[in-house]
Amino acid sequence: MHNKPITAIVLGAGMRGADAYAPFALSYPDQLNIVGVAEPDVVRRHRFATAHDIAPANSFTTWQTVFDQPKFADVIINTTQDQMHFASTVAALEAGYDVLLEKPITNTLAETVQLVQLAEQNGRLLQICHVLRYTNFFTKVHEIVASGRLGEIITVEHRENVRYTHMAHSFVRGNWRNAAQSSPMILAKSCHDLDILFWNMGQPVTKLQSFGSLNHFRPENAPANATDRCTAPCPAAADCPFDARRYYQEPIHINWARKITNQPTAEGIQLALENGRYGRCVYQCDNDVVDHQTVNMQFANGASVVLFMHGHSPEESRTMRYDGSRATLRGKFDYVNGYIEIHDHLTDTVEKLNIPAGNSGHGGGDEGIIQGFVQAMRGQQPPLTAARDSLESHLLAFAAEESRLNGTVIDMDQFRQQAETMGATQQ
Repeated sequence: MHNKPITAIVLGAGMRGADAYAPFALSYPDQLNIVGVAEPDVVRRHRFATAHDIAPANSFTTWQTVFDQPKFADVIINTTQDQMHFASTVAALEAGYDVLLEKPITNTLAETVQLVQLAEQNGRLLQICHVLRYTNFFTKVHEIVASGRLGEIITVEHRENVRYTHMAHSFVRGNWRNAAQSSPMILAKSCHDLDILFWNMGQPVTKLQSFGSLNHFRPENAPANATDRCTAPCPAAADCPFDARRYYQEPIHINWARKITNQPTAEGIQLALENGRYGRCVYQCDNDVVDHQTVNMQFANGASVVLFMHGHSPEESRTMRYDGSRATLRGKFDYVNGYIEIHDHLTDTVEKLNIPAGNSGHGGGDEGIIQGFVQAMRGQQPPLTAARDSLESHLLAFAAEESRLNGTVIDMDQFRQQAETMGATQQ
């Protein structure tokens, strides 16, 4: 058993790398020591290197230059952008590193399967940041479903409610606005939810169908006289929920402002809005990802399961209902506090469980995934989200996008077989 701190190199010192995962090393230096970083943004790179006392020789401007050096750490924590995941992870695996990879695995089906196969062929641990499995809330839901308390699961309704401000920031103005440049939204956002459903049901999906589109954030829905930037100023601003000035400049939104500029002062935020993508009118961007989608699934036991994902919620949350032959479970997870209600069919009583969130992002899941990865590396427990396990959620997401675009019902057994062949062919 490995009891020394695991040494790591972080690729990408943005919000996920620097703020979600790396703080674990500062809190638990006996478990994780970050010894290298690759980040093109000089301010972020310097800030990260200073926080973790990284030697200048181990601070890189690109992920490629990391692998020009002999191997100098145990693992890579890969939090680059979606379109960089494949090449950077291939390089890491071939250099002998084990890898913790931010979801999605990659933004194409063939490359996603290929990475899973490559990790297996090289005998390396490739673990995916499906952080929800590590939260108190979803751990409890999984425990209840697996215990048999609900009986045979007949139907499941799971809703991913994306707050309208998050939708506008990430999926209209931001990095995940365009499927060709990043990933389809059902993959980028909802592979978490598809993973949880697969984990809880404990069996494969046999058939899948999906519907969805981009309804609202389109040029024809722009208010009359709307300007192409919110800093114009825009005559429609007073009536627009998506006015960027209100959203990024109000003090209560300072955490969002830090995502768009390294200088979150009044002047820095104003400059970012005037010159960057986050000051654009939401109705006049180059976005094409959906703002709502459903995925209808039939599982191997005949259960009917539906995932609803939409970007027009007043709050960021996930809500769900599991109807079983003996009881019904309803729940809500919102990153701060959650609750589960179990309505027993025999006694006609309701038990309510309040589930507190953990002390990190995603309801405690961000810290949980790092701790789980370290424990897996030390041989203390098997990984909960190894790539082969996480692959199923990605297959469901890619199948959902194919169904949505083509209007077809997907036979998942055939889809999985074709995907495995596709991945092997790419090598």
